[in-house]
Amino acid sequence: MQLIITKNPTDLAKTAADFIANRIKDVLKKQDRFTIALSGGSTPKALHELLAKSPYREQIPWAQLHVFWGDERYVPIDDEQSNAGMAYDTLLGHVYTPEDQIHVWRTELEPDAAAADYDRVLHEYFGEGNDTTFDLVLLGMGDDGHTLSLFPGTEVVHEKIAWTKAYFLTQQNMYRLTLTASIVNRAACVLFLVAGPKKAEPLKEVLEGDYNPDKYPSQEIKPADGDLVWMVDEKAAALLNK
Repeated sequence: MQLIITKNPTDLAKTAADFIANRIKDVLKKQDRFTIALSGGSTPKALHELLAKSPYREQIPWAQLHVFWGDERYVPIDDEQSNAGMAYDTLLGHVYTPEDQIHVWRTELEPDAAAADYDRVLHEYFGEGNDTTFDLVLLGMGDDGHTLSLFPGTEVVHEKIAWTKAYFLTQQNMYRLTLTASIVNRAACVLFLVAGPKKAEPLKEVLEGDYNPDKYPSQEIKPADGDLVWMVDEKAAALLNK
């Protein structure tokens, strides 16, 4: 695991943008496509807005990216809660990536059917015999220690076989669609972005506390053979034993 601490959220977004641009460049020296799973939330939004501008807009070969999402709320894409909608507004609507290389969760289907459809697409991309899935997965962490739609106390945290799941999250009174740890932990690289003082306590527990994924599901993300990078700002890192 690599821990990178930046001064503030602005520096965090810049450091992440540089990291992503360099990662894409390096990977595309060895293959002709780069698969990335995007995240929702305020911290990724700032990153998206930066990537959509110069110099990243010109540096990154967007036409070679194949875009997925780690999770999604079961809402239409034009709903303000949609992770895909946010990504189009802040990034994908400002760069050129072929539409057939952008894979949104199909929330016009029933929840279980939407999860099954995403599972089918992922297996077509990565196959059964391929040990590695995404080239890069971007993740955030909530104030409660959740990531993706893996919330504390939910069964999906411990899913070991299925790559996708749909389930009703009682505390939010809505369905969530999510990748599971079983596919994310096969990624070549997972990058967590965490900012703000509200994240300090859960971050300390996730990185330095006892293993308790039922309370802190982010602990379940541990790439088997890939890189795990935590990129956090000083306020989020305030309680860590440096």
